[in-house]
Amino acid sequence: MEQFIIILREPDGRADEHGTQEMADHRDKWNSWFAKYAKAGNLLGGNALSLYGKMVRGNDAEVIDDIHKVGTEIVGGYLLIQAEDLDNAVEITRELPVYEFDGYAEVRPFKIYNV
Repeated sequence: MEQFIIILREPDGRADEHGTQEMADHRDKWNSWFAKYAKAGNLLGGNALSLYGKMVRGNDAEVIDDIHKVGTEIVGGYLLIQAEDLDNAVEITRELPVYEFDGYAEVRPFKIYNV
């Protein structure tokens, strides 16, 4: 088994309005995905990310009081999974509910470097 990181990119949720039932259904789909892949041994971890933070950029390490955005798109979270190979990781990723609200996912092999 290999390890992969799934980077979840999505519109900034503060700008979108969704009904209470729609959000409850969305959370249920996420919970089902987590349960399925935790039970199968593929899910290693992950988290949602805060909408607040700071960036450090450039040769002078300038501090910017904001998170990286492209338009209203943000990195909303990440998942760590294990799968047979990249194609298997992509198949697991295709079942995520992130696509319901115009999000998308990026799958990359996760390399661990010993320091």
